[in-house]
Amino acid sequence: MLISDILRRKGSDVITIPSDATVPELIAKLAEHKVGALVVVEDRRTVGIVSERDVVRRLHRAGAGVLELPVSELMTADVISCAPTDSVDEIGAAMTERRIRHMPVLSGGELAGIVTIGDVVAARIADLEQTRGQLESYITRG
Repeated sequence: MLISDILRRKGSDVITIPSDATVPELIAKLAEHKVGALVVVEDRRTVGIVSERDVVRRLHRAGAGVLELPVSELMTADVISCAPTDSVDEIGAAMTERRIRHMPVLSGGELAGIVTIGDVVAARIADLEQTRGQLESYITRG
């Protein structure tokens, strides 16, 4: 199974935010769209990713002053991404190993979607269920 299979099922919409947006704008967008992370873009280029965890960790270290900061101060600039042609199994292993919950999908340098660890787990479960069904059918029908 490929990352493109996940995107076909869930769609390719990605909620983005500019790097100069404020942390309150970030929090509002996370809540409004009920997502855990946003891709940070400048001139249609992916320049980072910022998550709820980034906000909480910075809030713990810096206190309420975090609300005055731009998103660029919280985001992870070294974005780990994948391609639509990547294997779900390989991406799942990379996400687990690197403790990443959200991974932008880039195609030809353009943002093509985003996958979460939940998407990967659901895809793997569906794949296992399909295999189980095929094995049961083979066993019962000979």
